[in-house]
Amino acid sequence: MQVPIIKQLVADYSVEQLAAAEEAILDENSPEITVEGKDEGEQLTHVMAAIWVKNHMEKEGVSVGKAVRDYTVKVRNSIS
Repeated sequence: MQVPIIKQLVADYSVEQLAAAEEAILDENSPEITVEGKDEGEQLTHVMAAIWVKNHMEKEGVSVGKAVRDYTVKVRNSIS
């Protein structure tokens, strides 16, 4: 997971575009948007994280930086 890639996806694409990319990757197709990552698993992680961040920003009214920090805390807590 690379935070700069997540932030770029959040800045460049809508939730709908990200959801379509997620579906394409899950269906083993190439997404219509550019998603960086060393493999499909990392690309999927970036897209799912960007969707979570965008939704969190809207729901909580927080900045992208705060939303990304909240996401990374969530991930760290899930693997601890």
